[in-house]
Amino acid sequence: MAKTIMIQGTMSNAGKSLLAAGLCRIFHQDGYRVAPFKSQNMALNSFITSEGLEMGRAQVMQAEAAGIEPSVLMNPILLKPTNDVGSQVIVNGEVLGTMSARDYFKYKKKLVPDIMKAFHKLAEENDIIVIEGAGSPAEINLKSEDIVNMGMAKMAKAPVLLAGDIDRGGVFAQLYGTVELLEEDERKMIKGLIINKFRGDKSILDPGVAMLEEKCKIPVVGVAPYMNIQVEDEDSLTERFDRHQEVGVIDMAVIRVPRISNFTDFNPFESIPGVSLRYVQHPSGLKQPDVIFLPGTKNTMDDLKWLRESGMEALILKAAASGTLIFGICGGYQMLGENLSDPHGVEAGGTMRGIGLLPVDTVFAEHKTRTQVCGKFLELDEEFAPLKNVEFTGYEIHMGESTWKNGAVASTSTCDTVTGTEKTEGTFYHNVCGTYVHGIFDKEEVALGLVRAVGIRKGIDVSEMEGVDFATFKETQYDILASELRKHLDMKKIYEILEQGVEDILEESESEGEAEK
Repeated sequence: MAKTIMIQGTMSNAGKSLLAAGLCRIFHQDGYRVAPFKSQNMALNSFITSEGLEMGRAQVMQAEAAGIEPSVLMNPILLKPTNDVGSQVIVNGEVLGTMSARDYFKYKKKLVPDIMKAFHKLAEENDIIVIEGAGSPAEINLKSEDIVNMGMAKMAKAPVLLAGDIDRGGVFAQLYGTVELLEEDERKMIKGLIINKFRGDKSILDPGVAMLEEKCKIPVVGVAPYMNIQVEDEDSLTERFDRHQEVGVIDMAVIRVPRISNFTDFNPFESIPGVSLRYVQHPSGLKQPDVIFLPGTKNTMDDLKWLRESGMEALILKAAASGTLIFGICGGYQMLGENLSDPHGVEAGGTMRGIGLLPVDTVFAEHKTRTQVCGKFLELDEEFAPLKNVEFTGYEIHMGESTWKNGAVASTSTCDTVTGTEKTEGTFYHNVCGTYVHGIFDKEEVALGLVRAVGIRKGIDVSEMEGVDFATFKETQYDILASELRKHLDMKKIYEILEQGVEDILEESESEGEAEK
C-alpha cells in the first residue's frame, strides 16, 4: 500500500498544484512509483483520458510530472461551474448532472465511496500518493462536510504540508490563523509548513520563520521561491490573465470570455520568441492583433451574449473584415457560426444568432462528446495555407454538434484514437477557422504553421522563428521545478514525514472519541 503525503493551502492559488507537481517529479526522479490525487477539483480546464473520461488538468499536469499516464482515478470528482451558484458534477469521468452549490453541499458525502475506491486503486499501484487539497482547510462553515482537505487527509491517513502564499502578503497570519482554526487532531496532522512564492533575501525572513515555528509548534520545511515555471494552469485564477505583455512582431489576442475554459490550448505560443499572446477582457485592450482566438467556454450562449453586449463582437467582425485571422476552438468555434440552438436546456435554452463568420449551425445535445483524436489540417485557403496537411493530436469535449451549411469547408480530418472512427470536422472560410479539437497547437509544427500564416499576410519573414514541441518543453519545466524545490525544501524532513505517517494520531483521536462516548 502506498505511503501518502498531502499539500494543503491557506487559500486558493497558494501554489498547491505546483508544489504537488514538484514533489511528484522529485519522487519519480528518486525511483518511486508516484501518482497525484485530488478528491474534488473545481475548474473549467479539463482533459479527456485515453478511455474517453473527463478529469481536471491540474492532475494531468501532476501525472506528467510523475512520468505516468493521466487517469480519472487521480480526480474522481470534477466540478465545472456553469454560473455563479451551480456546477456540472462529473464523477469518475462521467457527467452526473448539474447541481446548485447548496444541493451539492448536501449530496457530496454520498460520493465518498467513489473517492475512496479511486484512492485505494491508485494506492495499490504506486509507492507514493501526493494528494492536493482545495481552497483552505480552515473554511469553518464547510468543515462538517469536508471531503477534500482535512476530511480527505483523515480518510487517506496522510500527513499534511500546509503552504502559504507570501506573494500576496500576510503569510505568517495565513499559516498561524489556519492552524489555529483547526481542531486539535487536525493540527497534529500538519507536519510541516511551507512559505511559498518568496522573492528576496531569505535571511530577512528568518526571525519570522522562527516565531512561526514557536507559535505553531510545527516546523517550516521550506521557503519556496517565486518560480516562473511554464506548465499548465488549473483555472481562471491563473496569473496569465493579468500579465503585462508587450506587443510582439506577431501579436495574438485571446478573448477572455467570462466562462473561459481550456485556455491552456494557447500556451505553446508563449514559447515562441517574437510572438506575444495577450488575454483581452475589455474592448479597449484588443488593439489590432494579427490573430484573434475565441477559446472554449463552459457556457457558449451566455458568453456570446457577453461578447455582443460588451462591444467585443463588433470589434471581432471589424477585424475579420480587415483580414485579421480569427480562430475559434470548441465553444469559440460554435460562436463563430450562424445559429445556436439549445432545445434541451443544456445551457440557457432557446436559440441565438451566432457571430456569422462561419457557415455552420450548432445544436446543443444532452450527450457530451469526449474523445482523444489525432488528425491533420486539410487543404485550407491561402490565409491558412501553411497549415495544410500539418498533423496534430488533441481531444474533443463538447455538448454541441455543428452542421455545415452551403459554402462550408471542413478544416481538419480526425481519427478517434480509441474507436478508430475517422471524420472531417471544423470549418474554415477565408481568414476564419474553427475546430472542436483542444490541444491542437501543442505540436511545434502546428503553432509555427499559424505564425507563418501571419507572416505571409503581413509580408514579413518569420522563417527564423522557432517553436517547441510542447510536450518536450513541459518535461524540461518539470525538471526545473524539481531542481528548485530540492534546493529550497528540506527533502530529508519531508521523507521522514512521509515514512512516519499519522496513523498514531488518528488512532489516538479515535480512542479519545470512544472515551467521550
